[in-house]
Amino acid sequence: MDSTIRYYDENANTFFENTKDADMKEVYKLFLKYLPKEARILDLGCGSGRDTKYFLQNGYDVIAIDGSFEMVKLSTQFTGKQTLHLTFDEINFNEEFDGIWACASLLHVPRSKIDSIFKKIYLALKKGGVFYSSYKYGNKEEIRNGRFFNNYDELSFNELLKKHPYFALLEMKVTYDVRKGRENEKWLNVVLKKL
Repeated sequence: MDSTIRYYDENANTFFENTKDADMKEVYKLFLKYLPKEARILDLGCGSGRDTKYFLQNGYDVIAIDGSFEMVKLSTQFTGKQTLHLTFDEINFNEEFDGIWACASLLHVPRSKIDSIFKKIYLALKKGGVFYSSYKYGNKEEIRNGRFFNNYDELSFNELLKKHPYFALLEMKVTYDVRKGRENEKWLNVVLKKL
């Protein structure tokens, strides 16, 4: 995980420019339709702050966190709201959020650690709260350009879910990357509910 955070620290400006304007409306709908108006959302691994900014502009109460100090600076500036410098291991919330949004962030968590992070997410959600996450489509762990990736497809994610019976699957949807030049890249989007 450390080399991945280092990657974001060293490439923060490029990553920010490449992601801040991506049109994510399709996946926002997937998540937000399950949330009450003015819901409290945790943006877990917020990167550029793009999604936090959208949620704030649409009346949601958002807490954003990121493990990269450089991304924290950029997202704070971009959203106008202080992003917290926390890694996934460091989150320690208790039934505070109606929704948790982890867009292309938990894919940096190895399979050996993902269960403990899911447990932290469960604890941070209110009863009936909704948890969105997305992963590069596939079924393997890999290092790509200095970053660690944990990819899931429907089958491997359902295997993961069996270990977390306190979540119910609401939706699973495959989408294509919206960034220019990445149109052929597939993503697995998953929406879960805390039971």
